[in-house]
Amino acid sequence: MSSGASPLGELAKIERMHLHDTVLDHLRRFVIEGTLKPGIKINERELCEVLGISRTPLREALKVLAMEGLIELRPNRGARVAQMSDVEIRETFELMSGIEAFNGQLACERITDSEVQTIRSLHFQMLQAKASDDLSLYFEKNAAIHDAISLAARNETLRKTYLTLNRKIQAVRYSSNRTEQKWERAIHDHEAMIEALEKRDGERLKAILRNHILDAGGLPRV
Repeated sequence: MSSGASPLGELAKIERMHLHDTVLDHLRRFVIEGTLKPGIKINERELCEVLGISRTPLREALKVLAMEGLIELRPNRGARVAQMSDVEIRETFELMSGIEAFNGQLACERITDSEVQTIRSLHFQMLQAKASDDLSLYFEKNAAIHDAISLAARNETLRKTYLTLNRKIQAVRYSSNRTEQKWERAIHDHEAMIEALEKRDGERLKAILRNHILDAGGLPRV
């Protein structure tokens, strides 16, 4: 008779892992898309009912979101959606504009033709989302384009910094294209980004990305 661990134990771990990821994805989307608004106190009981889960996976997910800067955990007072001050938003977008610009510069030196095609495909999917007025899908494809450029830069230290800051400002980025003018300007920027990537024009992409991020944060272009 085998003394090894039961495979059912491993199955339970996998199921818990899937539950954790699913809860985390839902909560992150609630914060980014404004379902849970900045500054609001988290109602754990209500969220558990909505998601059909117990408090344990919910609290595990809240801890992760706290590390990402989306949630504030306060001892004996529960959790609250993080709320950035105007100064924090300005300073973070200023820094992010430089990080994304450097991502673009490096990506032009290191990106493959296949990666450029992937980014172009994501752009077309983003346009389709815009045509159907699907802001959630538009943001998802938009974010995927920026993430692909970050990956193409092939600098892990830079990427870690990018991911950390980007998580903090996703809610602001999501709500930034609420006007038709800003939406059209953002799409034009993305078309220019792809053109610069295809030409491997690092200086141009650097300038485009810097202004694109400043604009997303409501800051003047340079």
